[in-house]
Amino acid sequence: MKKTISLLVLLFCITLSIQLSAQTFTLEQFAAFNKLGMADFKKEMKSLNYRFYDKTEGLGFVLSEYESPDYQSKIGKFEYEDHSEDRIEYEFKTKKEYDQYVKTILNSGYKETEKGKTITKESYVDYYKNKEHIRLVTPKAGDKNPYTILVFK
Repeated sequence: MKKTISLLVLLFCITLSIQLSAQTFTLEQFAAFNKLGMADFKKEMKSLNYRFYDKTEGLGFVLSEYESPDYQSKIGKFEYEDHSEDRIEYEFKTKKEYDQYVKTILNSGYKETEKGKTITKESYVDYYKNKEHIRLVTPKAGDKNPYTILVFK
């Protein structure tokens, strides 16, 4: 009986630590999130213990954002009326995670196609594989803004 209780306590602690650690998503997960409707995306974020952060409605689009349990990352889903620019936007804080995404993107067969600056003067790099499009955005030097990956539908 003591072994069973100890095992259950251990499993509970492992589960809790996994849920409290930072969530890093795979490219496949981003693609799957893009395929979800907004209602299903919201359910998925809730199941991952992400908290609602903000909703923005603009000319022809809706953006719903969710924050990770440890406040280290945010994920948002853009839905446009014509679905032409639907995308997932994931913000994270570390250069290490950025470098891992670059490595994963290149290893997945994406090719770097363009570099540029956003309207807020942050650098970005576009990657394409067939018609699949990913953009990585880096914050300005010395800036506390997050790194961002955008995965277009």
